[in-house]
Amino acid sequence: MKRSLTLLLAALLTLCGLTGCAEKTALDPKEPVTLTLWHVYGEQADSPMNRLVEEFNSTVGQEKGIIVTVTNVSSSSKITAQLQEAMSGKPGAPEMPDLFSGNSSTVAELGADNLLDWNTYFSKDELASYVPEFLNDGTMDGKLMVFPVSKSTYALFLNGSQFERFSADTGVTYDTLSTWEGFFDAAARYYDWSDGKPFCAFDYLIRHIEFDVMASGDDLEYTENGWYNTESPAIQRSWTKFAQPLVQGHIAISDQYSNTQVMTGETLSGIGSTAAIIYYNDTVTYPDNTSEPMNLKVLPLPRTGEGEQFMPMTGVGLCAYQTTEQKGEAAAVFVRWLTEGERNLAFVAETGYMPVNNDAFAAIENYDFPDAGYASLFDAIKTMREGYTPVVRPTFSGYYDKIDALYGGLRQMMPALRERSANGESVDALAKETWDFFCSIQ
Repeated sequence: MKRSLTLLLAALLTLCGLTGCAEKTALDPKEPVTLTLWHVYGEQADSPMNRLVEEFNSTVGQEKGIIVTVTNVSSSSKITAQLQEAMSGKPGAPEMPDLFSGNSSTVAELGADNLLDWNTYFSKDELASYVPEFLNDGTMDGKLMVFPVSKSTYALFLNGSQFERFSADTGVTYDTLSTWEGFFDAAARYYDWSDGKPFCAFDYLIRHIEFDVMASGDDLEYTENGWYNTESPAIQRSWTKFAQPLVQGHIAISDQYSNTQVMTGETLSGIGSTAAIIYYNDTVTYPDNTSEPMNLKVLPLPRTGEGEQFMPMTGVGLCAYQTTEQKGEAAAVFVRWLTEGERNLAFVAETGYMPVNNDAFAAIENYDFPDAGYASLFDAIKTMREGYTPVVRPTFSGYYDKIDALYGGLRQMMPALRERSANGESVDALAKETWDFFCSIQ
């Protein structure tokens, strides 16, 4: 009896070896499944994501029977609108993609029930290899709806060539810019040195005011109708800290993105998304039509005090439209491949995003960046990753419309406020005017 059982087991093991007793799969290389993809990584044919898709299709995709087809490359705001149109099913609407760049707002717009829960396809051990804050950002009601592929933050970008001259004449160094106190002192000195030019253009001024409040040990409070609690002394104190150099012309609100003002010599520096690095040229061209190498230098965000520091966590991940089990499995294979350590680092190193894989973050220090500006950026990212706490933007209703109104109004106010400051009016009084405008937004 024992011998018969042994022979039966041996036969079963042999059969498993011949037929492959692996986990059941819905994929078949002989009948490949096609996944359509909409993404935001470069609105051009030669985007880094497109090249990765080609590599996947010719390797793992071919082996397992998966073809990923990019059918739309756009911005996150445009993709959200296009997804809503696709979901409507109206005549002429585009077909809903299988995979698309999205965030928590995208999930809210499309409905979680229509999307794939990535937890279904990734084990806890697998997910443990990803940055937990990034996973949490894509998790809603216990479901991982947005898989992190890359995340961005903010950094300080500088025209290195011009900074060298400014530094030689004034003694201001890069270390000076490590705190907001040193940063604003440098901005005032640059204003004098440059005959009245702003030192830095800010893309997202309000976020730095938020972080200043939090790093000062205060709570960031909001009102029921969706705005900052302007009765809080903490928010007014931090607002004033940034408004005073703003009304004097030492800093500026960017026209749209600060990289343009840095590249044209309107400002020496800009604070914006790390992903903006792909839009920085190697050359800066000044208003008098002279030019020189940019020698881009990137630094971490200035710090407030000695306590906990904060950095923004922005950017999209990948969502999957829930259709068939086969497409769900195929989507997971692609995302797993896309976010592996070395591949994830190579992808973000080309796009200015943060890695989502813990191994990729650890490998930044030894990565051979072909460009000094990119090496500088990832040094800054690594410093912030190790010493700053990532936080997402506020989620109150109408956030973007209100912030756009804030920046638009400040841009209109700034020329007159700078002129009045130059003519000797009280900086405190002028800063108070910007505070009153901030309060009026709600």
